[in-house]
Amino acid sequence: MGSAHKPIAELFSALSHPARILILGLLREKELSVTELIEKTKLPQANVSQHLSLMRSARIVSTRRTGKSISYRISSEKVGTLIDTALSMLKDRLKQEADSLK
Repeated sequence: MGSAHKPIAELFSALSHPARILILGLLREKELSVTELIEKTKLPQANVSQHLSLMRSARIVSTRRTGKSISYRISSEKVGTLIDTALSMLKDRLKQEADSLK
């Protein structure tokens, strides 16, 4: 894998904040504007914009401009697959922990 270590670490770093996972979960459902994301997440505008900017730099999300409004969407279905895989791993770990308590 060699030179791929750093880009992979950067991708996971860009995904490593709970607010970003929340935003991505919303964007999996549909394309949303910053205003809609602020309303749905209840996070301050500056935080939402900062998270979106970071994810855009990492090419996790992309934008579409309509007039003065900018909408965000997940740039690849594989992002959703990655999140689903992480959730599946967590469920497996919780099940193993519950089984070990029996």
